[in-house]
Amino acid sequence: MIIYPAIDIYEGKAVRLIRGDYSQMTVYSDDPVSTARDFREAGASAVHVVDLEGARDGKPVNIEIIKRIAAESGLNLQVGGGIRTNETIKDYLNAGVRRVILGTAAVSTPGFLPDAVKMFGEAIAVSADVKDGFVAIKGWTEISDQDILGFCRAVEETGVQTLICTDISKDGLLEGTNMELYRMLREKLTISLIASGGISSINEIEALSALGMDGAILGKAIYSGSIDLRDAIRIIPCLDVKVEL
Repeated sequence: MIIYPAIDIYEGKAVRLIRGDYSQMTVYSDDPVSTARDFREAGASAVHVVDLEGARDGKPVNIEIIKRIAAESGLNLQVGGGIRTNETIKDYLNAGVRRVILGTAAVSTPGFLPDAVKMFGEAIAVSADVKDGFVAIKGWTEISDQDILGFCRAVEETGVQTLICTDISKDGLLEGTNMELYRMLREKLTISLIASGGISSINEIEALSALGMDGAILGKAIYSGSIDLRDAIRIIPCLDVKVEL
């Protein structure tokens, strides 16, 4: 399992929201590039980056600072937020981003996701952000009519190899993540799954690994000190060891 520390960017700063609410925002750093370097020094190999304004407005807003993170951090980036055209995907990938994350475009633009998978293969991931059992879009400001399992199965059928699932009701609260959701998805799907939202302890990371999750995104927990990123990364090799009898 891979640990992805998160950098959510708003107006060029590293911030965190509570339950996706833009009115409940805390600024943690004026320099996201420096934040990414700190993550690398803590042992991270990858980082999860979201352009919050891009997600809300439907087009990249913080793309230049994200390109700097890709160029200067030494980390593998997966990036989401406002990526709704092939041109934007190409721009990010040419800048050194490892994987781009499609959210609203995967839900609301017919044909875009299958075409993107054909063109860019494993560089395409999909974000399934769930609220009350349904997929949220437009920076979590609207709820679609697609239920989470049906959506995830449809994504899997397109050939997407990586799915990031966030329970919005848990995000930013440090009250624990939705283990039942991830258990259900892991049982029903074969796609690579990354958990996000509310992860607040090393015990939860251990539990997610035991479920067979392929990754875990850590946000507020590492900014607030609830989880030490070095400790989280250090335990992963031990958790991933498979013993054959």
